[in-house]
Amino acid sequence: MSFLQHLEELRWRLVRSAAVIIVLAIVIWLNQDWIMRHVFLSMSKPDFFTFDFFCRYMNFMCVEEIPINFQSTTMGGQFSYALWMSFLGGVVVGFPFIFYQLWSFVKPGLKQNEKKMVKGIVLYVSLLFFLGILFGYFIVAPMSVQFFGTYQISREIKNDFTINSYMSTILSTVFYSGLFFLLPILAYLLGKLGIVSSGFLTKYRKHSIVVVLILAAIITPPDMISQVIVSVPILLLYEIGIFVVKRVEKARLKEETNG
Repeated sequence: MSFLQHLEELRWRLVRSAAVIIVLAIVIWLNQDWIMRHVFLSMSKPDFFTFDFFCRYMNFMCVEEIPINFQSTTMGGQFSYALWMSFLGGVVVGFPFIFYQLWSFVKPGLKQNEKKMVKGIVLYVSLLFFLGILFGYFIVAPMSVQFFGTYQISREIKNDFTINSYMSTILSTVFYSGLFFLLPILAYLLGKLGIVSSGFLTKYRKHSIVVVLILAAIITPPDMISQVIVSVPILLLYEIGIFVVKRVEKARLKEETNG
């Protein structure tokens, strides 16, 4: 196809993706009250699934009360965050379709052997993304809410959070967790382009462990169990990235030998 034909195809794929996001956003908007109460505000309750599970089976994160009061301090605060929640929810739910559209645009430009190497990539990327979303929603976000919601410098200072602050913390944490779980895919692409090697990733493994522990200490309550719960999946993703890059290097070496 010509350059203009490529642009036309890309335009229609973006239009389809935008249409799916809008439809899903409308569905979420129509159910915003239920979603807000059962998906987001429920995370500030002591009987939230994560708190109940860890308290029952690990005697950890047992909370009797999270003393949080919510308020909206701007005229359009609740409306704007309802829009943002609906849009971001549409992106998350429609992610497999959006990625499929982008991948369908890129795929024809790949060689036959490259297509074989990334067979099923839409499924793998979608699974990793949703695993990250679940990890962020059930692990990272509740820990943040529990810690910051119960932390007080003095009993005279109450935690009256704005809904903007509360929602931005949860939405950003959950969404970025989903993106972070795409690390093995990023490692594959960088390995394919020759930007990183398995030797490089292995060499700086110890440094990555330190960085991950620091990040876990920042986003979780200051106790060892919380840091381990958050750190282990991230370090596992790093090891998967090393494995993926090694596979890329072996395939490249085999291709050069046969060529």
